[in-house]
Amino acid sequence: MRHSRLGGLWVGLIVAAVVLVLLLIFVLQNSQTVQVDYFGFSGHLPLAVAILLGVAAGALLVALPGTIRILQLRRTVRHPRPAANQRQ
Repeated sequence: MRHSRLGGLWVGLIVAAVVLVLLLIFVLQNSQTVQVDYFGFSGHLPLAVAILLGVAAGALLVALPGTIRILQLRRTVRHPRPAANQRQ
């Protein structure tokens, strides 16, 4: 069986739809309000929203150093430093 871009798009669309349904179920089951205090800010949010905000913040904290490292490696590959002990 041959794979195509359109087939991959459909698989991605189906996976995204399943994730969206699971996320919707999560939000509906965790709709009670909780108080959130963060660096002097205080407010009330649905529990699911508070958890999802925490997950998003955690993902950003993980992605930021990874992105910086990838950019460093790309720069090194594009502009390699001359070796100190290289013969001429």
